[in-house]
Amino acid sequence: MDNRDAVSAFLRSRRERITPEQAGLPTYGRRQVPGLRRGEVATLAGVSVEYYTRLERGNLRGVSDSVLDALAQALRLDATERMYLYDLARAAGPAPKARARQREVRPTVRPSVARIVEGMPGMPAYVMNNRLDALAANPLGRTLYSEMYADPTCGANVARFAFFNPAARRFYTDWERMARFAVGALRVEAGKSPYDRELSNLIGELSTRSDTFRVMWGSHDVHVFRESTKRLNHPLVGELELDQETMSLPDDSGLSVVVYSAPPRTAAEDGLKLLASWSATTRQEQNAQSASTPSTRQP
Repeated sequence: MDNRDAVSAFLRSRRERITPEQAGLPTYGRRQVPGLRRGEVATLAGVSVEYYTRLERGNLRGVSDSVLDALAQALRLDATERMYLYDLARAAGPAPKARARQREVRPTVRPSVARIVEGMPGMPAYVMNNRLDALAANPLGRTLYSEMYADPTCGANVARFAFFNPAARRFYTDWERMARFAVGALRVEAGKSPYDRELSNLIGELSTRSDTFRVMWGSHDVHVFRESTKRLNHPLVGELELDQETMSLPDDSGLSVVVYSAPPRTAAEDGLKLLASWSATTRQEQNAQSASTPSTRQP
């Protein structure tokens, strides 16, 4: 996979957001381009203009770590952007055949991980992959995201839910912030896993079906989900302000466990308890109905 376009667009977008004043450079006369000029970035990074021009044209093959560090400093990249730049540089090399084949193997949720998720009945918990698919969830997790699971077109994918289902704009109190985070997370994974065909297909689908996603994708912003506060508006219990923790599994599966919790003695804690009670009652009714349904199997 040739990532020259992604490299070029990312470096150009980072260059254009920095003013000469922010970089501590003098300005003379009227400037024709936003942000820094290529020559100014080259000076800040300690490389020639010709070399930086080659980089911004998308050619990161063989670039040393010291040059990447200097470039990251010159462009004032944060930790996530710096990681993304390194991922782009790694992906610029030839793809080992073994790694390309490995990307086609779908990671599965180990039984022990599933038990951990199920063992947190009072907290919504999920196992997510790098495409934002919820591969497994405990009952409270499915109840919290009931509108996503009820929509078969989402495929239990958070990004599809956010951009395709109108209910998501009510469910996420700060929808735009969440949507930008989702786009940024997919952008990071696209740099890290350039041989993931399903990821490329998902990004293509989102770009084709959502103008908003396409515009956000074009900003080349990146994001990594770690800890955050989620403000949700659930159709059954109303507003919930929950703490989100995302813990990557210590293997090469790319899976993470996402857990929501509420601080004690808060309205959000009461809301989660009410939601858990409703979920348990619904499951009991469904189990009772299943038990009372005559079997159609022949003896």
